[in-house]
Amino acid sequence: MDHEQRQGAALLRFLHLLWLLPHSWTAPEAPTPVWQDELQNHTFLHTMYCQDWSPNIGLSETYDGDQLFSFDFSQNTRVPRLPEFADWAQKLGDTSAILFDKTFCQTMIREIGPKLEGKIPVSRGLPVVEVFTLKPLEFGKPNTLVCFVSNLFPPTLTVNWQHHLDPVEGVRPTFVSAVDGLSFQAFSYLNFTPVPSDLYSCMVTHEIDSYTAIAFWVPHNALPSDLLENVLCGVAFGLGVLGIIVGLVLIIYFRKPCSGD
Repeated sequence: MDHEQRQGAALLRFLHLLWLLPHSWTAPEAPTPVWQDELQNHTFLHTMYCQDWSPNIGLSETYDGDQLFSFDFSQNTRVPRLPEFADWAQKLGDTSAILFDKTFCQTMIREIGPKLEGKIPVSRGLPVVEVFTLKPLEFGKPNTLVCFVSNLFPPTLTVNWQHHLDPVEGVRPTFVSAVDGLSFQAFSYLNFTPVPSDLYSCMVTHEIDSYTAIAFWVPHNALPSDLLENVLCGVAFGLGVLGIIVGLVLIIYFRKPCSGD
């Protein structure tokens, strides 16, 4: 969670620059700063897609591969990936342009799609699934399982979680975002409290061809929370004792009288 908070703070600083972009096109060209050579290249992707499958329309905005916003077309509002972006989701006032792009995209699918059917090769990506914990694993401490789906094209999928063989309810929504190379990725999150006997699985079905990929998660190299605390306390105590011993040795050594020739 600390990583997500730091990531969110960095992206929030970027939003200040993003908000200024629409007002900067007519600004006079400024002299090249001395520190420009030290800048790194970054990528902002504003990607809209429409398709015959579900979801039939989507929009994702990412910065260096990290999703900032998606768009809820049923409510015509941006949806921030992190709560810190909620205010900025309301300030980016380009809803009318997004709705125009939506209509244009769907018109292209409806009018041109049937005429090109069978004439253009169909691209498919077989989803690759990984499952990992958001925070370091400690038994008995609340955590979050992350199901990461890559190599997703087209962006149509269903994600189901199971604990052992039982379906899991209350899963958070799946977030789909675009990446470089006209591909997509997706994240699904599941809050849980790990125990040593856990067995979770994330099943991802690519709806266009019914291909299903499954990733399993079991506890690995984890310490119970109370044992971890005891180990850390023992290490700290051992380092403290070692420091005292080294300090006494140095005091005795430097207080010894120098022997003359």
